[in-house]
Amino acid sequence: MKRTLAIATVAIALATIVAACDHRQLYAESHRVEEHGWPSSEWLEFGTDIDDTLAVCNFLVDLRVSQTYPYSNSFLFITTTFPDGSVAADTMECPLAAPDGQWLGRRTGRYVDNRYYFRKNMRFPMAGHYRFSVGHGMRDTAIKGIKDVGLRIELAK
Repeated sequence: MKRTLAIATVAIALATIVAACDHRQLYAESHRVEEHGWPSSEWLEFGTDIDDTLAVCNFLVDLRVSQTYPYSNSFLFITTTFPDGSVAADTMECPLAAPDGQWLGRRTGRYVDNRYYFRKNMRFPMAGHYRFSVGHGMRDTAIKGIKDVGLRIELAK
């Protein structure tokens, strides 16, 4: 009886772990933003090595903001540095609240989590190390209320 229960417990645990794994995820990293605010001069750095140039990928940005964040959106600047040293720059708007003031995204305690597509169905043009830099494009020199900023690269469906 104890052995059967132990085997069943291990089987359920393994099934849960396997189900929780995201086989599409190629890269995911998150940076915590300091409580005193995110200065516009501070860029968050992400980087990964890419070998497969045939895979079709989606690029996503994750934002976790406090429900005290004073704006309904956030603008981000994203710079991609390719293995050959060339650079591409993009600006991205991230809506955080509806016009009526209701937060968009998933609320967990005092924070709201959102995920935004930065690029969809793209291929890496060359193998090598890619670096992504993310800065905010808000008018304030330091914005408060953003808790975490993440970058995720996954295989497209």
